[in-house]
Amino acid sequence: QVQLVESGGGLVQAGGSLRLSCAASGRTWSNAAMGWFRQAPGKEREFVATISWSGSSTYYADSVKGRFTISRDNAKNTVYLQMNSLKPDDTAVYYCAATSGYRSASYYSNRPVDYWGQGTQVTVSS
Repeated sequence: QVQLVESGGGLVQAGGSLRLSCAASGRTWSNAAMGWFRQAPGKEREFVATISWSGSSTYYADSVKGRFTISRDNAKNTVYLQMNSLKPDDTAVYYCAATSGYRSASYYSNRPVDYWGQGTQVTVSS
């Protein structure tokens, strides 16, 4: 069974940091681009960051560039999102995503996703 399981969400004050993890199982993930999306209350789901299958290519939404870092450990089938300098506007449910392929990370920022995680809540208080 293919699964993406997120963890690491929680409540943090503005300016603080959190690290999200996404553990993948059920198939080979080293040939898939991975990414993070988020959905705030009353808003559509939006792209946050992607990383290519090898980890050599990353791509970020302008709203998080310079504050968030995506990384992956293919040996552990895990992708991470380090979030620093958090703002109240970052409050959302964060979803892990995976799509098979070998293209650069930017290609997957607006393409259909093969697999979604169940989401983890991030709340940033002011």
